Amino acid sequence: MKSFEYVVESLDGDYANLRRTDEEDGELKLVARALLPPEIREGTRLLYEFLQYRIME
Repeated sequence: MKSFEYVVESLDGDYANLRRTDEEDGELKLVARALLPPEIREGTRLLYEFLQYRIME
């Protein structure tokens, strides 16, 4: 299974806009905050693998 790196671009209520780090002009991905770690902030780097998001150290 592939893994992808994202950056939290913005937070909008119960949703977060994520941008893949390997796609410079790609579209934002809208994700429910319930699926993300609770301590995310704008600029947080996330790793998506095995159908889960986790904060990258």
